[in-house]
Amino acid sequence: MWKRWTKAIRDWAHEGMPRQAPPRIGLALGGGFSRSLAHVGVLQVFEQHQIPIHAIAGISSGSIIAAAYASGTSLAEIISKGAVTTFSSYARWTLSRLGLASSERMQLWLRTILRHTNFEEMQTPLAVVATDLITGAPVVFRDRGDIIAPVRASCSYPGLFLPLQLNGRWLVDGAVSTTVPVQAVRDLGATHVVAVYLHSITVDGFRPTNIFQVVSQCFSILQDRIAADERARAELLLEPKVASFAWNDFERADELVEAGRQSALEALPIIEGWLRQPLASAAPHPSRSITTAPAISSAAGPPLQS
Repeated sequence: MWKRWTKAIRDWAHEGMPRQAPPRIGLALGGGFSRSLAHVGVLQVFEQHQIPIHAIAGISSGSIIAAAYASGTSLAEIISKGAVTTFSSYARWTLSRLGLASSERMQLWLRTILRHTNFEEMQTPLAVVATDLITGAPVVFRDRGDIIAPVRASCSYPGLFLPLQLNGRWLVDGAVSTTVPVQAVRDLGATHVVAVYLHSITVDGFRPTNIFQVVSQCFSILQDRIAADERARAELLLEPKVASFAWNDFERADELVEAGRQSALEALPIIEGWLRQPLASAAPHPSRSITTAPAISSAAGPPLQS
C-alpha cells in the first residue's frame, strides 16, 4: 500500500512539472574550398541516424554546403555536383587592382545546386557570414532576401576574388573574421552547436609551386592561430582529417565525404546523449572536441546583422 501511495505522489509531482524542451541542434560549417565536401559526410551521418538539425550556418565554401542543404538539395546531388566542379565553374580570371578573379559565374552555378534562392524559402533556418572589408566585423545574412549574393560575398577569398559590394559594404570571405560561425547559428535558436572546422595547413613536405599556394598556406596558418576561442564556444567541435587534400581536390569528393563521416561517427554518442538528456536539467558544460590537430588561440569581433 505504501509503495502504491509513494508512486502515485511521485507521478502526480512529475505531471505537474513543466515539460522540458528537447535540445535544438545547429551546425556551424567552416570554409576550405574543396575540403568543404567533408561537411556532406557529417550531414550524411546526421540524416542516417535521424539527428534533427534545427539551424545551419556557413562561411566561405561552407556557406555553399549550408545553403544547398537548407534549400532542400539532396546530399547525393551535392556530392555529384562537387565531384565535377572546377575553378572555372564558378570563377574567371580578370584584370583588376582588387583581385585576380571574378565570381560572377558563381551566380549561375549556385542556381544549378540550390532548390530555392531566398532565405524565406529555406527548409532549415540558414545564416551566411561574410566579412566587412573596412571594419573587419562579421556580417550575418539570414531571415529574408536573396541568398546568392551573400554566398558569393562569403566566398570572396581576399586577393583571389574581387570583393563584393553589397548593401553599402565591401564584403570578403567570411573566414577572415569567423573561422566557424558558431554565434550565427546560435542566434538562429540552436541550443547545442556542432562546429565543423577544416584544418587546411598543408604538411608532410609541402613545397609551394605558385603564389596562390603561398597565400593559401599563410591564410590557413593565421586562421589556426586565431581560431581556438571561437571554436570553444561550440558544444562540440569536429575536425575531419582533410589537411592532406589540396584546395581544388574536387575529384576526390568521395574521400572528403568519408573524412567527414568518420569525424561525425566518432562524435555520434555525444550527440545522441544530448537527445536523451532534457535541456533544462543539463548542467552547463565545456566544449567537446573530436579533433585531429591541436587548437590554438583568440576570438572574433561582434557580428553585424544584414
